[in-house]
Amino acid sequence: MQNNLNRKPNRKLGYNYSQNNLYFITGNVKNFDCCLGFVENKKMNLNKFGVVVQNQINWLAEHYKYVVLHATIVMPNHFHFVLEIDSHLVDSSTKIKSVSQLVGAFKTTSSKEIHSMGFKDFVWHRSFYDHIIKDELSYLRICNYIETNPEKWKEDTFNKPKQ
Repeated sequence: MQNNLNRKPNRKLGYNYSQNNLYFITGNVKNFDCCLGFVENKKMNLNKFGVVVQNQINWLAEHYKYVVLHATIVMPNHFHFVLEIDSHLVDSSTKIKSVSQLVGAFKTTSSKEIHSMGFKDFVWHRSFYDHIIKDELSYLRICNYIETNPEKWKEDTFNKPKQ
């Protein structure tokens, strides 16, 4: 087992991930299992588990009033979304959760729902990828990547053949 002391930190050190900003988030199903649907004719077709994942992404913006979702996609074994934290949407007494706490809430609620549907072995990969979006060009490039992800599924790094 890998020593956690030697793990590379996933987040930018010293950065406040609960501050107002746009964040590009990617998460994977453990072992890259394609259990959320399939791509056909360059279009993503969600199965019932993929629908849960999409619903729980949407739930983030419904449940946390300071969260704004920009672009989202659920793929066969991963998801991408651009999440904005905007504290101006709530009163100053509202505690703003960090990106890690928000993604944790999403993963927990989606997993519980998928487990309740009978898929007891469903597990998200332990961590997630984030990118702090710094300018409009980066934002536009990332949104385009998310929106065209199904079209590029055959070449996608997450499209891993079963071993």
